[in-house]
Amino acid sequence: MKITEQIKQPIAYEMDLFEEKFRLSMSSKVALLNRITHYIVNRKGKQMRPMFVFLVAKMIKNGEVSERTYRGASVIELIHTATLVHDDVVDDSNRRRGFFSINALWKNKIAVLIGDFLLSKGLLLSIDNNDFDLLKIISVAVREMSEGELLQIEKARQLDITEDVYYEIIRQKTATLIAACCSLGAASVKPNSPEVETMRKFGELIGMAFQIKDDLFDYGDEAIGKPTGIDIKEQKMTLPLIYVLNNSSDKERKWLINSIKNHNKNTKRVKEVIAFVKANGGLEYAIDKMKQFQTEALQILDTYPKSEFKDSLELMVNYVIDRKK
Repeated sequence: MKITEQIKQPIAYEMDLFEEKFRLSMSSKVALLNRITHYIVNRKGKQMRPMFVFLVAKMIKNGEVSERTYRGASVIELIHTATLVHDDVVDDSNRRRGFFSINALWKNKIAVLIGDFLLSKGLLLSIDNNDFDLLKIISVAVREMSEGELLQIEKARQLDITEDVYYEIIRQKTATLIAACCSLGAASVKPNSPEVETMRKFGELIGMAFQIKDDLFDYGDEAIGKPTGIDIKEQKMTLPLIYVLNNSSDKERKWLINSIKNHNKNTKRVKEVIAFVKANGGLEYAIDKMKQFQTEALQILDTYPKSEFKDSLELMVNYVIDRKK
């Protein structure tokens, strides 16, 4: 059995029901909109985010979920899908999970409007049901994701990212959404309890580990749908590179910065940078930091009694680190 199927087992019923509710939450009177949202729903990914919502809710509430849990999972998936649709427009990307992106099939104007539609659907789903605590969690996540992206763009221009700034970027850009999923799961069954914050922290730690793993793929040889060296070509400063930059001689540092700034489209030069980062301990350092985040996340889980939901969350934490793509 695939690891994702194993993780999903204790919440298989909830995930099936969620799919129906999610499909309904996207419905509209406009035929074009329904055609596009149907396309989106039928090309879903692993659905890690709703899985976090249900597993956390069931772990802290002895296997129970509520209607609020389904709404929380739908809201996070609507907002996440909206950001992906907008990202593809911003990045001028024609593919998403191996399929054509919305902007490739229906052009940018429609893609931006679809993203706006999904965002408003998510907000209204919370407002119509007076889930204002859930809405706040989501809204903070959206704000932080935007800030993280802009911070990364600003710093890429200057190439002056410290390790602390890198952590802040990935916390906002990636970890904040997984943190929102976990705190939503807790808030849906135990509103205003200390566990809402505990689970937010748990999700944030997983998100940090997840992004570092993603950054490591840039230096790998596996076929993962993302070409090796793409971060360097896009002048993204990731942890292996930051570590090596901070631990190089002035001459090596100048060569690295010059390579990223002025020769980032030169395949031979990019390969040389990758080899230099590998040879100087960049990957080992990043792996060590990733495992620290993983350990902290598992320590939070250790405070909960044994259950199949806790087991699935442990599997999820380890899958984030061990995944091949």
